[in-house]
Amino acid sequence: MTAEEIYNNLRAKFTEAILEAKLDALQPWILVAPNKTKEIAAFLHDEAMLRFDFLMCLSGIDYNDGKLGVVYHLSSMEHKHKIVLKAYCTKENPHVQSVSSIWGTANWHEREAFDLYGVVFDEHPDLRRILLPYDWEGHPLRKDYKVPEFYNGMKVPY
Repeated sequence: MTAEEIYNNLRAKFTEAILEAKLDALQPWILVAPNKTKEIAAFLHDEAMLRFDFLMCLSGIDYNDGKLGVVYHLSSMEHKHKIVLKAYCTKENPHVQSVSSIWGTANWHEREAFDLYGVVFDEHPDLRRILLPYDWEGHPLRKDYKVPEFYNGMKVPY
């Protein structure tokens, strides 16, 4: 199935939640509403002609304009097609629906994006820091992050 056919299927079912697309790119992508990611992911996973059964990667991004993003690289082992989904949120309201109930591997990837970017994945079963100490302040991969001089009395090297 082509990227355009995947897009048309999503657009037909989730009209208002499909915000933008770039289908002629090397890696075609579709921008979805952050409050509909779980529903869209379930459709992509369960629909027989799509069957996106493999979440290859989930990454957080700081676009440095007050906007954070989550990028999902999806693949169908059965049908041999791929697509990239994107969801944007703001730094003031960094909420995106969790897809960990759809693809189990998203669990740790979402925790990493939460830890390093501050994206809150609604309905995640165990959203807590995964790389940094629980009492670390801030999210180090955000563009506006300031490295603290000390952590618990120890100088932070940078």
